[in-house]
Amino acid sequence: MSAAPILITGAGQRVGLYCAERLLDEGHSLIVTYRHERPALERLRERGALTLHADFSDEASILAFIETLKNHTNSLRAIVHNASAWLGETTGDEAAVFRQMVNVHMLAPYLINLRCEALLRGSTPADIVHISDDVARTGSAKRLAYCASKAGLDNLTLSFAARFAPDIKVNGIAPALVMFNAEDDAAYRKKTLEKSALGIEPGPEVIYQSLRYLLDNPYVTGTTLTVNGGRHLK
Repeated sequence: MSAAPILITGAGQRVGLYCAERLLDEGHSLIVTYRHERPALERLRERGALTLHADFSDEASILAFIETLKNHTNSLRAIVHNASAWLGETTGDEAAVFRQMVNVHMLAPYLINLRCEALLRGSTPADIVHISDDVARTGSAKRLAYCASKAGLDNLTLSFAARFAPDIKVNGIAPALVMFNAEDDAAYRKKTLEKSALGIEPGPEVIYQSLRYLLDNPYVTGTTLTVNGGRHLK
């Protein structure tokens, strides 16, 4: 195992937090970013993770984070781009929503990948993993900017894989629903589960399994793994 840390963006809750804790379980050095302070972050700190505040909503904030990161490490085993925002279009505010979706889902990974290339090249092996969304495959009438920006992230996976080969593998994971929110009612849960062929709420372990596969397999790059329970079959 490399001593270089793994960076996970947006790891203060849900799937990002779960993956962070599983990597710590396996003894990896870890750097995580968060936008809002959450109780779980203290648990990560107690286990040895470095937590860095990061706001990816504009270029200046992204570049500031990159400089902060470089002050803390001179190498990275992997970058896992998990930070995300889930916004729908608001009448009169569409352009602002579009900019924020592009900044968080595309500009931040784009700039971090480019500016941290040297850090990744300080580790062998080295990986970048973009966490996308299965909805980019179908689009959404309610969240146009979100879907477009996630589709753009899928394309960045292809471009960075070509640019950084053979030394840095670049892949993606496109999940559909993996875990409900506590406030989701029974009707919503039933409707959502019926969208997939397997019809289950698998939990975040399936995303960690996918991440682990991409980190461990030396012969996969430029690929986005679909983890959707067979939604494309319905």
